[in-house]
Amino acid sequence: MEEKKFDLNSIVGFVLIFGILLYMMWQQKPTPEEIAEQEKQAQIEADKKAETEKVDDTTKVTKAEDFSAITPGDSTRLADLKNKLGAFAYASTLPTAKDSYTTVNTDVLDLKFSNKGGFLSEVVLKKFVDYDSVPIALIQDGNSAFNITFPTSDNRILNTKEQYFEPTVTKNGENTVVSMKFKASPTQYLEYRYEMKPDNYMIDFSILSEGLSTVINSSEEIDLDWSLKAFRHDQSITYENRYTRLTYMYDGDKIDKLGQVGDDEELVNDVRWLSYRQHFFSSILVADKPFKSATLETKDLVQEEEVDTVFTKAFSSKLPLTFTNGDADNNFQLYFGPTDSKVLKQYDYDLDESIPFGWGIFGWINKGIFIPLFAFLSGFLPYGIAIIVMTVLIKLMMSFVQYKQFLSQAKMKVLKPELDAIRAKYKDNKMKAQQETMALQNKAGASPLAGCLPGLIQLPVFYALFMFFPTAFDLRQKSFLWADDLSSYDVIAKLPFNIPFYGDHVSLFPILAAIAIFFYMKMTTGQQMASQPTQEGMPDMSKMMKYMIYFSPILMLVFFNQYASGLSLYYFISNLISIGIMLVIKNYILDENKIHAQIQVNKSKPKKQNKFQKKMAEMMEQAEQQKQVQQKRKKK
Repeated sequence: MEEKKFDLNSIVGFVLIFGILLYMMWQQKPTPEEIAEQEKQAQIEADKKAETEKVDDTTKVTKAEDFSAITPGDSTRLADLKNKLGAFAYASTLPTAKDSYTTVNTDVLDLKFSNKGGFLSEVVLKKFVDYDSVPIALIQDGNSAFNITFPTSDNRILNTKEQYFEPTVTKNGENTVVSMKFKASPTQYLEYRYEMKPDNYMIDFSILSEGLSTVINSSEEIDLDWSLKAFRHDQSITYENRYTRLTYMYDGDKIDKLGQVGDDEELVNDVRWLSYRQHFFSSILVADKPFKSATLETKDLVQEEEVDTVFTKAFSSKLPLTFTNGDADNNFQLYFGPTDSKVLKQYDYDLDESIPFGWGIFGWINKGIFIPLFAFLSGFLPYGIAIIVMTVLIKLMMSFVQYKQFLSQAKMKVLKPELDAIRAKYKDNKMKAQQETMALQNKAGASPLAGCLPGLIQLPVFYALFMFFPTAFDLRQKSFLWADDLSSYDVIAKLPFNIPFYGDHVSLFPILAAIAIFFYMKMTTGQQMASQPTQEGMPDMSKMMKYMIYFSPILMLVFFNQYASGLSLYYFISNLISIGIMLVIKNYILDENKIHAQIQVNKSKPKKQNKFQKKMAEMMEQAEQQKQVQQKRKKK
């Protein structure tokens, strides 16, 4: 026989193959994370199987027993049912336990109540449409959730938004009443009760319960959560989003808001009502008894001006409910309607304060003057003409301010040669030059402050009007000239691209307003420069004022391209009137020769200084003396 030889190559080959197999097996070994995931999946499958068995068992029980035949006296059968189904599961056996809806129509609202969750699944305002002629929907397509979180007596957490309610519709006189009951048994239930009045945007809403003391763990806090994503209704997304905010009343009669831009959250005590304001429309929850606390949150959903944007902001509130011995008796009101001061004033609780008229004096001016004035004018004039007439009346009322400013500038212009001479004489002593300047201005009755102080009177008026136009509901979808909607921007040309801060369109009213502002500022700046005495640093100041002539119109042109055309119309007419008033004052009222003569007369008369002027003169005199002492010390 041939002797077997030791084949080293074969052995090495087998070792390599064996090593490769071991390596591959090691590579396929599951990681700890994979093992955990496998165990999790196995647990899920086990839970599903157990749930299926429970459902099968429930089905058998349901088929075996006629729940409609169970009466309050059938305690044994009812207890057995609860043991099998768990607390509150009785409602899932009712014939109405399915995804269906109850529809109610009033003169102003189309409402749809969902059996699942028991709350409104659709609220449509019948008298209004959006920028695209689609009826205004405040709640629709799952944009709102209403949920009460219950800790049950068997240590579970139950969410009403996932449960089925039994609906009934009845009449209370002319009012329609919808009752949605979530039943734990025929005599144990949670009820949402809605009462709708004809031609009314307010709904009476109550959260009631009966016999739940054995089911609810009332020792723990029971919260009501209401969330809503605000639909876009206006043409300009950026403009609408700026005036879409969560507003609330707390601590008696105080009004506050969450942030206008970005995300915000607040924990507030003693909340009477909260408003999810969607610019011109609002969803408001009013409590008969203030909530002890409320966690309010808003999230900004608009990143940029996009045509397909659906939502502007997301609102949410967590509100504690009152349960006594397991039973609830919480009464509220729900308002779904226009953010219109005339409508909101019809209801209690100062709901019209949810409209941003402006704080302090600005709000008083709007509510006391501009809103009544515009309501009167628009009662018999087209809305665009009403804006023009109101602007004319306001400018005429404020014309005395413009006169005072121009008169002050004219006086300073006449005094300019003498003021320049003083500065030249005391060019090495600025303190002395300032003293002599003030003395001359005091004798002549001319002061730069005489023109500034009247100008401050205009600021509250200008700001109040700036707040008035974005909140004027009456301007919504009212046309004027080429503007289809005075509450939104006008469009004379569409751009094939979007320009940051400007948009994808060209509006004409901001262009006209920018042109008017340019000429007005050119006239006023020229007058101011002519009245300013020459001094060090003035060339730089002159250059800055020249830049402002162009900067302000550019701001108007860019940023107001997205604003309401009614506001731009106001600025256009306002500046045209200002230019006209200035020309009349300059050419027909003020005479520089007469002003010069009057100044000379004033200079010859002894002029008493007021306390402020005396104090300033004394301080400047003391400063001058100290300076002279310091100079003498330096010479020594």
